[in-house]
Amino acid sequence: MALAVEHLTRNYAGSGGSSFTAVDDFSFEAGAGEIIGLIGPNGAGKTTTLRTLAGILRPSSGRVAIDGHDIVADSIAAKRRLAFMPDEPHLFEYLTVEEHLRLVARLYTVEDFDRRARLLIEELELVGKERSLPGELSRGMRQKVAICCAYLYEPKAILFDEPLTGLDPRGIRTMKDSVRGRAAAGAAVIVSSHLLSLIEDLCTHLLILHRGRRLFAGPIAEARGAVAELSADASLEDVFFKLTEGEAAGH
Repeated sequence: MALAVEHLTRNYAGSGGSSFTAVDDFSFEAGAGEIIGLIGPNGAGKTTTLRTLAGILRPSSGRVAIDGHDIVADSIAAKRRLAFMPDEPHLFEYLTVEEHLRLVARLYTVEDFDRRARLLIEELELVGKERSLPGELSRGMRQKVAICCAYLYEPKAILFDEPLTGLDPRGIRTMKDSVRGRAAAGAAVIVSSHLLSLIEDLCTHLLILHRGRRLFAGPIAEARGAVAELSADASLEDVFFKLTEGEAAGH
């Protein structure tokens, strides 16, 4: 399994010895070729989940495994098989686009660098920008550079946090095509976004969170069945509001 999450919990310490549970004891799996849409209201625990899956935050309890490697106990092997794209790309100010790719290639011992880099630069529409510094690039182009770096070493699991921020319509189409291409090549992809239209168009599976708890995990086609009163042709928006508003009403 490309990504396996077992009873994941993440707490934050509060004032006076109190604690806050941002992610509350949930499990799911992401297999090769699956594109999982991670959705939920503000404060649902989506970013904490992504940062914990990526090994940036340590689980308070539970286990995360990337391609069979524990993100805590075997972190180097796990992270070599993982890519995480935050909503704001972080690039080195004095490295060009090509230098970013060469650095990643050295860190991950990428073979056949020239061919891979050329194909990615063409795919992400960065031709002619190879010698540009980040300060010379638009927000959307910097996002594409970060994605090129992530794709270069062919990770088994790819995590995106709001991947369309800063992209124009052509860039959005390119991004969607690239995600589908990685899934088709065998990667498991998680896309966190507030754009339900993107999730419905792009993803094969859903993970819906609310107040840190899992409300639904499974194929999008089965999500409508999770709400008895919805028809077979209900939109993802209908499913989302029925589940999250029903959950909110129960608190």
